[in-house]
Amino acid sequence: MAVLAFGPVVAAIALRGKPGVAAGVVLGLAALAPGRLVLDLQFAVNGPLTIRPELYLPDRFLGGSAVGAGFWLLVAGNVLTAGAGVLAWRAVRARDEEPERRRWRLLVPLLAVAASVGLLTAPVHSDNGFLLARSAFEGPWPALGGYLLLAAALPFAAVLALAAPSERVARGALGGLAAAGFGVALPPVVAGLSRDDLHVAWGPVLVLLAMVAVAGLAGTRLTEASKEDAENLAGGAKLPGLFWWRLTTGVLGLATALAAVIGTLAPQVAVTALNPAAAAPVSAAAESPARWFLLAAAIVVAVLSLGVLVTRTAPVARSLLGLAWAGIVLAGTAVLNTALTATQAGNLAGFGGADPSGAAPVFTYDLGAGAAWTFAALVLAVLAALAAVGTGVVEREDAGDGAQPNGGVLTPVVAGAVLAVAAFGLPVFTVPGYVAPGLWSNFDTPSWGLLTAAAVVVGAAVLALRSRPKPAAALLVGAALLAVLHAAELPLVGGSLGGASPATGFWVALAAAVALLVAAAMSAAGARREA
Repeated sequence: MAVLAFGPVVAAIALRGKPGVAAGVVLGLAALAPGRLVLDLQFAVNGPLTIRPELYLPDRFLGGSAVGAGFWLLVAGNVLTAGAGVLAWRAVRARDEEPERRRWRLLVPLLAVAASVGLLTAPVHSDNGFLLARSAFEGPWPALGGYLLLAAALPFAAVLALAAPSERVARGALGGLAAAGFGVALPPVVAGLSRDDLHVAWGPVLVLLAMVAVAGLAGTRLTEASKEDAENLAGGAKLPGLFWWRLTTGVLGLATALAAVIGTLAPQVAVTALNPAAAAPVSAAAESPARWFLLAAAIVVAVLSLGVLVTRTAPVARSLLGLAWAGIVLAGTAVLNTALTATQAGNLAGFGGADPSGAAPVFTYDLGAGAAWTFAALVLAVLAALAAVGTGVVEREDAGDGAQPNGGVLTPVVAGAVLAVAAFGLPVFTVPGYVAPGLWSNFDTPSWGLLTAAAVVVGAAVLALRSRPKPAAALLVGAALLAVLHAAELPLVGGSLGGASPATGFWVALAAAVALLVAAAMSAAGARREA
């Protein structure tokens, strides 16, 4: 840990003759400092729940925290690192250099997103009864907040690094970011390798692999060729590039749909008999009422992904897929909520149920294959969305369409976006005794899916107002599709619960879909008039 902490700082000092690279290294290190600060606060809030075997390995049950001098040194180190990053950013901005067009501007953020996914999983597997390993979403709020900040900072910092004003700053920032990622992910891996009661988890390994790739790309040339070189090589390079982008997007979309279908059909909770002599094994697993909702979202994504692979329908299908992925997140988080709730409730209720003599627990409840595949579908959905965005950039460069944005659809677009946000924040159905997760109250795991879908619809509405008529129409249709998918929770989820009746969110979602479709029709009509 000392090497991980001092190594990047020593490198920055050694590179003081190249101030751009040194400043970039500090910027990369500082990008993860806020997340690490919040993560370290768990020691002060409730240390026994901390999954940090490199710093804390309990050997008995404790009811509270008692932090020492090391905690305050951790906090001070994170604060000073963040302050150094602010000073480095001011120094970089003072150089007043023109930004350059970067290579790897899509690959590096994709690697950062993959690393973010790894950070949200359990950092280590544990056989130690005093160290109950769990993912970020199963832990207490400081751990969840810290890991979410780290997961958000990685791709954001990668994008900013590639947008740095000079080649040296960009290289240093990517190198510093990789070093910071190593500082978070490597200690749990070492702990899993060095102790018999701990085992290496796949999440930190994924982070390390992604950061190795980022560090390798930082050692390559990041600035693209000059305009003269690009013109000389322009010949037939665009069409093959567009073909591969569409192929990648379509394949990722199909992989997302396949993972979601498996997540729908596979058991969400695995029940293991610990004492077969006391009771027979239980094979039944909790079934999520949202599983058919996830299946419907998977079918939509599969159809659109196939459309991306067909040249004639690729532009429209790609635009719709760039929004429909949020439906997988919307449904997948609802499915995962059932698995997490059932697992926690089953294990807390007498540690899985005790045998008749009360001597030992009979069953243990773990996340099943369905939960793992559903989580994989969420990850693949994000990757498919990023690939769809990249495909859209290439399509726009190839099209060279000079049409102007259609400003005549402002009113229905704004109305549709406002109604969509309200719809995602309100329950779609009511069932006696059931309280649906929402945005304004009862914030739970499915609320992250609702928040994602609402943000995607609002983003699509903003882009539609700035896009050419045809792409704007496709964006608005995709936003309407998300609203309709949300309204479909009434039969798909409420039908599984029984006795469901439409709630306010159902009608508001339909109204939002109508407003967005009207705006899409107006935009398409404007495109025909220009043609």
